[in-house]
Amino acid sequence: MQAELITTDIPDVKILKVARFGDERGFFAETFHQSVFEDLGLPTQFVQDNHSRSCKDVLRGFHYQDMRAPQAKLVRCTLGKVLDVVVDLRVDSPTFGQTVSQVLDADNMLQLYAPIGFGHAFLTLTEVAEVQYKCTEFYDPKAEGNILWNDPGIQFEWPITSPILSQRDEKAPTLSEYLQNPAFR
Repeated sequence: MQAELITTDIPDVKILKVARFGDERGFFAETFHQSVFEDLGLPTQFVQDNHSRSCKDVLRGFHYQDMRAPQAKLVRCTLGKVLDVVVDLRVDSPTFGQTVSQVLDADNMLQLYAPIGFGHAFLTLTEVAEVQYKCTEFYDPKAEGNILWNDPGIQFEWPITSPILSQRDEKAPTLSEYLQNPAFR
């Protein structure tokens, strides 16, 4: 596997660019290789893969799992295009409340690594998009949490004002409520 690790404004969040080999038949790319990930300092113990499909203007997130079942994610878009965003929810972090965003699409084949303690969200930018992500911990509904997508405390400007949201995401707590309630963390 040939891969380049791209640093971000939050050092723990990484963008991974993998080599793609193509010809008239299509392309081939290795998207995970344990020894390469070890050499890059990325986790290699993933226990669950998820795959979602969303239509244009669907916004999912900011989702996280609290410290009862903390989960890091390695996210990629395999069809269409999404704006992928993570927010630092580690209350003792100097980058608490700050975000990193990256357009992920089937052409650039970039992957975003969201470490434990981060909320994750994405907005579908094309008619349809499929997002696949590896998780370092199993999904646990008791540990599941979310933060309001457009909370002014996060200071991220989405390129949309009226996305399509789930009921859960419409009623998500704010960052301020997250800080006030240790049960959210």
